[in-house]
Amino acid sequence: MTNLAIAANGLRKSYRGKNGDKVVLDGIDLAVPEGTIFSLLGPNGAGKTTTVQILSTLIPADGGTVQVAGHDLARKPDDVRGAIGVTGQYSAVDKLLTGEENLLLMADLRHLSRRDGRRRAAELLERFDLVEAAGKPASTYSGGMQRRLDLAMTLVGDPRLIFLDEPTTGLDPRSRRSMWQVVRELVADGVTIFLTTQYLEEADQLADRVAMLDHGTLIAQGTPEELKRLIPGGHVSLRFADQHHVDSALRALGTGFLDGDALTLQIPSDGSVGSLRRMLARLDDHSIDVEELSVHTPDLDDVFLTLTGDPKDAVR
Repeated sequence: MTNLAIAANGLRKSYRGKNGDKVVLDGIDLAVPEGTIFSLLGPNGAGKTTTVQILSTLIPADGGTVQVAGHDLARKPDDVRGAIGVTGQYSAVDKLLTGEENLLLMADLRHLSRRDGRRRAAELLERFDLVEAAGKPASTYSGGMQRRLDLAMTLVGDPRLIFLDEPTTGLDPRSRRSMWQVVRELVADGVTIFLTTQYLEEADQLADRVAMLDHGTLIAQGTPEELKRLIPGGHVSLRFADQHHVDSALRALGTGFLDGDALTLQIPSDGSVGSLRRMLARLDDHSIDVEELSVHTPDLDDVFLTLTGDPKDAVR
């Protein structure tokens, strides 16, 4: 049985307002296996930040049971804090200090000895390609360098679970991909990542599983591919050598329409392996050869807009 880095059942949170209690989390369940990337998505105000704040011990839940890194969140919050790291949307880097000084400060806060602190700082500067900039003030760093330093500071305590809140907001495409590679390497080393992001492409690229939160309720969970198959619009494009094969394929499959040119058919499909195997077997039974095949499925943007039903609140 897979060990869980996070197991939440019936998680609830509400805030008292002028017009009564506002429910922010309405009994959500989460199961995040160790050594994976789990992404929580949702429109503004859906409850993502509240979820992270609860799981990282910053605020208490009103109801539900939660285990984080094997510790009961309500009874052993200190043990949870010792096992996790948090890299927030807003950098914790002190820009008046050098990169090395920021890491040494975190080592002091983690109660590492001076020797261990310097060793850990040197390791992280090397790992995040910051050795040449180690002695320079962080204010001189590019946005990508500051985010790498911020994540390096989180790793000083060697956490096995990291909450990453909007890790690449404001970064250029090259810096964003560099950060993605860092995240993948962390997971390869056994670290669990709980990711919130406004870039759906980022979740698609990185996450093993995705959960979509709307108005405090989880409306969908699964792998990115599973979620894409929840909505219509998927199809397979089949290109044939001549018109005879096109006509034969239409008769054999009983569905499809021309896609762009006279030799390409678009066949509605969820893109699953099973449906592709059945379609190709039917064509093979009729001795119909396919020159080219491509699968087109909705992306997470399509899933998000369809399930939340409110395009104006869409994440980018």
